[in-house]
Amino acid sequence: MVKRFVMLAGVSLALAACQDQQQSASSTRHLSPIPPATMALMSAKGVSKSDPILVRAYKKESEMEVWKRGADGQYALLKTYPICRWSGQLGPKAKEGDRQAPEGFYTVTPAQMNPNSAYYLSFDTGYPNAYDRAHGGTGSHLMVHGTCSSRGCFAMTDEAIAEIYAIAREAFAGGQRGFQFQSYPFRMTAENLAKHRADPHMPFWRNLKEGSDHFEALKEEPKVAVCAKRYVFGGADVAQGNCSPRLDPAVAQKREEDEKQIAALVAKGAPAVRVVYDDGGQHQAFRETMVAAGGDAGGNFSLFASQPQPRRTLGDVSRPEALAQGPREILMDEPAAKPGKQKPSTALALAAVDKAVPPSKSAAAKTAKPSGSAVATRLSEPEKPAPVVAASAADDSPSLSQKIAGLFGGARPAPKEAAQAQAAEPAAPPPSPAAAPVPPRRKGPAASQAKPQPASVRAVTVVPKPDAVPTMPERRAEASGGLIQGAPPVVPAATGFARAN
Repeated sequence: MVKRFVMLAGVSLALAACQDQQQSASSTRHLSPIPPATMALMSAKGVSKSDPILVRAYKKESEMEVWKRGADGQYALLKTYPICRWSGQLGPKAKEGDRQAPEGFYTVTPAQMNPNSAYYLSFDTGYPNAYDRAHGGTGSHLMVHGTCSSRGCFAMTDEAIAEIYAIAREAFAGGQRGFQFQSYPFRMTAENLAKHRADPHMPFWRNLKEGSDHFEALKEEPKVAVCAKRYVFGGADVAQGNCSPRLDPAVAQKREEDEKQIAALVAKGAPAVRVVYDDGGQHQAFRETMVAAGGDAGGNFSLFASQPQPRRTLGDVSRPEALAQGPREILMDEPAAKPGKQKPSTALALAAVDKAVPPSKSAAAKTAKPSGSAVATRLSEPEKPAPVVAASAADDSPSLSQKIAGLFGGARPAPKEAAQAQAAEPAAPPPSPAAAPVPPRRKGPAASQAKPQPASVRAVTVVPKPDAVPTMPERRAEASGGLIQGAPPVVPAATGFARAN
């Protein structure tokens, strides 16, 4: 009975995280002023605290930007904040419980600000929006909040959310009714788009880039609509419901230049990769903090030196073991797999690779070795002649007559190699009627080498999944605590900082 009670309590705690329960209304932390250094930065950029804001988040870089609109109507970058923790993988949130932080364009209103958050302070991103609902997206309470614990949220630390919250509060006080929150998998550069071109989420990311291009080229907040299950970006015509808005010449020029850069990078041989995580990531500054001074978690680190008494802890850090190895890159063949096949964890993503291409025992098989924090896995090589493969003595060896026939009709691959090639490649066209018949196979000494395969059969080089990549079972609770100044690093028991978002 006691065991059952503990299990039920654990489930209830797991469902309570990121739901952002209300704390005592007597707290005044939501009234904290904007730090003097940030106020001075506003003055230097010609903006005031009451001017409208816009926020942009990037998962891969683990950064969040706050922009301010000036008197000329254009936005200027005010400050970039490191993200302490985000969870899941690169890609949009699809359903409740997938641990995905959202990607897309959202609007944050005063009603979405939570001054009594269980995570110090927070605001709701607004997921699911019209695009998410059109694609069947489910989930709620996807927040930007304090501490360093995430199950589908952007955790910024208490110091960072206090400053962002104060900036947003003053913008609302100045008359802004809602600020735009743009969330991306990575910065929409030509390098990133070329690198991730074979990822199954690329069509969605290119759609997001249309909105990013509008903002980058004009420094104006794009108006957003959803038409035929796609984002549509533009100016006043989009705001009036036009699903085929006029493309601004500056935006068109930026898009054209980016496409030329992408094509040039691909032509130079830039590899196509897919990045997978055990469970999200964090900015390098926090990684350094967690291992500094022999494990002192933040004792010698202050993100905001302008504050007289900065906090000396990151707070609750969710799943620190998932951050240990960092992201891995898998080299991919083109064209990419169909969208919607992404696995939620590194282990499942690599398992899918293993199922798609069985391990080869040929001499051409190569094993990828870990290098730093990244492990590269090549699914197959570009189109090229087949390598010379040594036949095993245990195989059925070709007879002398078969070898002679191979000189005229092309060598026939060994049974095992043929089976692997047939599984990995489309079926080759039937042989020409004029081809010489092949005599029956008979036993004989093992051939030292097989002849090169015909051009219609492409060799596939397979790399087994590295042993260093761990599995990532889905956890029902967050690991937290143990990150207090002067205390040794520990991974404590689950405390309930979890929710199936």
